[in-house]
Amino acid sequence: MANHIVLFEPLIPANTGNIARTCAATNSYLHLIKPLGFETDDKHLRRAGLDYWAKVRIIYHDSLDDFMSTVADPRHLYLITKFADQTYSDCDYTDTDVDHYFLFGKETTGLPEGFMREHADQCLRIPMTENVRALNLSNCAALVIYEALRQQHFAGLETVHTYQHDKLK
Repeated sequence: MANHIVLFEPLIPANTGNIARTCAATNSYLHLIKPLGFETDDKHLRRAGLDYWAKVRIIYHDSLDDFMSTVADPRHLYLITKFADQTYSDCDYTDTDVDHYFLFGKETTGLPEGFMREHADQCLRIPMTENVRALNLSNCAALVIYEALRQQHFAGLETVHTYQHDKLK
């Protein structure tokens, strides 16, 4: 099946563009839950995604409920939030026969509290100090998707690549 990065009402085009590039690099789907804080033809969004934007499998949802209606098995939905007790690296993502959904909240307010309470056992956090409120959204998405891919033995990804002018050969 596939891995999915899901952004709830993203506000910053550069974050979404960087995440789109990560999705292109990892064969992950990108879900955008409206309303968005920008237009998808935004120059900052395109610049961050560079020429990879056309290679991103992107799905738009009109609301959180609309997105949830597309999740076949909610047991594989993970809410990434600083309010969780369980860390993202403690979960088992090894089953490649199911879709894994990693849901990230809006940059300013995160995910809706009621929704998080309904899915409290699916909330995961990225460990960090108290020195900052949160990590950058695109960094968080990259950390989490690459942990899932590591557990999946980077299925479908190149783990070795030789360039014509390889500096290590």
